[in-house]
Amino acid sequence: MIKTRYQDLPAYTTRDGSTIRELIHPAQHGNQRQSLAEANLLPGKQTLLHRHAKSEEIYHITAGRGIMTLGDQRLAIQPGDSVYIPPGTAHALENTGNVTLKVLCCCSPAYSHDDTELLNTQTSST
Repeated sequence: MIKTRYQDLPAYTTRDGSTIRELIHPAQHGNQRQSLAEANLLPGKQTLLHRHAKSEEIYHITAGRGIMTLGDQRLAIQPGDSVYIPPGTAHALENTGNVTLKVLCCCSPAYSHDDTELLNTQTSST
């Protein structure tokens, strides 16, 4: 069994422009099929539209408010909401609130930069 401490986990920027902490990931923790991360997006910022060919994701909103682009839909999101993102589905986040948008992201198979395809050339505003 592996236990991680939030304050011991370094944050980094993903290909979509969000800042994340890998809470549990096979590359660091020995699990095999999934990853769990916390993404943070500052007020007024957005991630790049992207998709993952292999990974399905579940986003769970823990703080802040925003808009989730999911395929051709735009969904208002707030704390307590969860969103399923099937493999191959274009998605992005926009923080429309005045506090940091915090999202728990579960990926299976685990998150990989190589499985992230950017879908536009717009510069991320994180």
